[in-house]
Amino acid sequence: MQSAERRTTLADVAAEAGVSVALVSIVMRGAPGAGAATRERVLEVARRLGYQPDSRARLLRSGRSRLLGVVFDVRHPFHHDLLTGLYDAAGKAGYQLTLSAVTPRRGERTAVGDLLQDRCEALVLFGGQLRASELASIAARLPVVAMMRAARRRDVDVVHNDDALGSHQAVDHLVGLGHRRIAHVDGGEWHGSAERRAGYQEAMRRHGLAEHIRVVSGGAGEEDGARAAERLLGDPPTAVTVFNDLSATGLLDVLRRNGLGVPGDISVVGYDDTGLSRLAHIDLTTIGQDIDTMAAGAIERAVARIEGTPVGPREMVVPPRLMVRGTTGAPRPAPSAVAPASKQP
Repeated sequence: MQSAERRTTLADVAAEAGVSVALVSIVMRGAPGAGAATRERVLEVARRLGYQPDSRARLLRSGRSRLLGVVFDVRHPFHHDLLTGLYDAAGKAGYQLTLSAVTPRRGERTAVGDLLQDRCEALVLFGGQLRASELASIAARLPVVAMMRAARRRDVDVVHNDDALGSHQAVDHLVGLGHRRIAHVDGGEWHGSAERRAGYQEAMRRHGLAEHIRVVSGGAGEEDGARAAERLLGDPPTAVTVFNDLSATGLLDVLRRNGLGVPGDISVVGYDDTGLSRLAHIDLTTIGQDIDTMAAGAIERAVARIEGTPVGPREMVVPPRLMVRGTTGAPRPAPSAVAPASKQP
């Protein structure tokens, strides 16, 4: 048995089986040239030594890596969920993923640069702040699929959720429950924020509620939602739509710590339908993005660019869906609307 500190090689198997490295290679590739008894002996030794073929090295020797590089942000729960879908879709297409993370101290340019050195055949970028000229420079080297962001370039494929439609669904749901004073906590400069904010405003006007439009500055993090909640406390609306689920959790915490019931005093709708929103103690009504469809579309476009086959429109827009849970309900009647209690004789 080989030491756990060193990977078992073809040479190790050949030495143990008493054959040449070339013959072991023939057996492991399933190629003709080895007798049945020899083949069985080599395979038995390989299993006993724990030999695993280095598929990546073999691909590199052929000029291919079949690697798709993915840049994601560790601060976003939705990015974690989306990775699951990408792994599934890439495996079905015969490709592997290699990941490069954006962190508070590691920017997107660094994350992309590392992947370019890994001989990836295409890049999938989650959101991000790269300028159009930077995307063009990357796309000149290898195929690029941008997710959850706009990219008006013919050489960059785009797969994203219909952000404005999601905000329409949130407002429609709240209006259907009887809410009128509905605020929106936006995502600041984050990708999708402008579209979700515009969708909220459009839906409010469509329902004749333009006078109640109220946009509160926010962001993508839990602390951003908490700060937005502090701004709402002085004159709280009866309902609020929030840029994403993570921000909504920060908002929920501040509301509840200040004695406001959810949904009794204020209803809250998040966005993304992350695993966070489904936790029993959060139970957040939210707008769900179709992870499987988005992931499959991104991988399909990356592979099509690599292999030079047409795949349809450059941009793929995926409709979201409303997920109703425990943070939304009908507004409480205004005090003046409550009938006075009858006096006892």
